[in-house]
Amino acid sequence: MKSISLYVDKNSVFHNLHSFTKLFYLLTMILVPAIAGNIWGFAAAAAFSFLMLIICGLLKKAMPFLIFTITIVLIIFIVQGLTYPGNESVMFSLGKVEFYKEGIMYALRIGLNFWNILFAFALLILTTKPKDMVEDCEQIGLSPRFGYIIASVFQIIPQMTGTMSTITDAQRSRGMETEGKLLTRAKAFIPLMAPVVMSSLINTKERAMALEIRGFNADIKKTYLYTRKLKTSDKVCLFLMGLSILSSIAFRVVKWLILK
Repeated sequence: MKSISLYVDKNSVFHNLHSFTKLFYLLTMILVPAIAGNIWGFAAAAAFSFLMLIICGLLKKAMPFLIFTITIVLIIFIVQGLTYPGNESVMFSLGKVEFYKEGIMYALRIGLNFWNILFAFALLILTTKPKDMVEDCEQIGLSPRFGYIIASVFQIIPQMTGTMSTITDAQRSRGMETEGKLLTRAKAFIPLMAPVVMSSLINTKERAMALEIRGFNADIKKTYLYTRKLKTSDKVCLFLMGLSILSSIAFRVVKWLILK
């Protein structure tokens, strides 16, 4: 089945890591700044992932993600700078429009967290093949259902796109107008979407039957064509990331005790 993938074939430090290590890296980049609750934590995590993208030679491929989010982050700054409930101190003014320090700092926190997750996720999807990610996670003992969920996420977009294109061409061949004014496209919406939804339900049923036939729920150990185990570098990275999570928890507890 066709699968969507943004994988870039390179020989870099991050490419050579095990898929589970990369997934744990994404989890660490989300948890550590959130637990620490410090704006500098979000900034440091985002900067580290951005530096890794540069080291791995993936910055050019990651730029579309960054450009797409600049507008979103800019809107967050404008909205929070003007309307944040805790606004008290004016930071700067544009004519009669006043932007407040509290709102800007809150928006900065959101923006840095947003970019932190984006850069970490970009590292994951640009250095990992979806198929390898599923197999690696299953081989280290994670549930096959978890692997199936990951695979489905990457398969559903091209599948829905292909189905929509096929149904659109079929309806056009029957004389349906699918382009033109807004009212014309609105009239074509239900005749186009109804077959897509029905097709998706049928595909789901057929996929479930195919999985059962192939022993998806069988209580026996599965075999794989290729076996990838955690290397020493993976274990070191996992240890350091686990230590980072524990350190962030300890930092938050100490901070809470001091402020109590």
